Amino acid sequence: MVLGTAAATPGVGRIEEALKWGEPSFLTPETKSGSTVRIGPRRKDPRQYAVYFNCQTTLVESFRTWFPTGLNFDGNRAIVFDLDEPLPEEAVAECVAAALTYHTRSRAVTHRARARRGGP
Repeated sequence: MVLGTAAATPGVGRIEEALKWGEPSFLTPETKSGSTVRIGPRRKDPRQYAVYFNCQTTLVESFRTWFPTGLNFDGNRAIVFDLDEPLPEEAVAECVAAALTYHTRSRAVTHRARARRGGP
């Protein structure tokens, strides 16, 4: 699903798959458009897994606003799922697309703010 979402999201470019902390991670090395997306088990509960995002971003905060119900969050770093529940694919794909374009959107906001202030 991550690869399919990346392919369907303009500006993401090639995805590099890597292992971070022994878990599959997805990066945007060519465009540097996004923040890393990682998938792994929950150590607290072996019946759960999570999609992890960089906790230094505002991604999960945004996801909470977009999806106030239907997704289970862990702090500012993950969306948590139960193994025996169906994956809410549309919501997760939207979150993954946002992560894979995070830096592009952040740069656009910064440029607009500077333009309003009359700065470089």
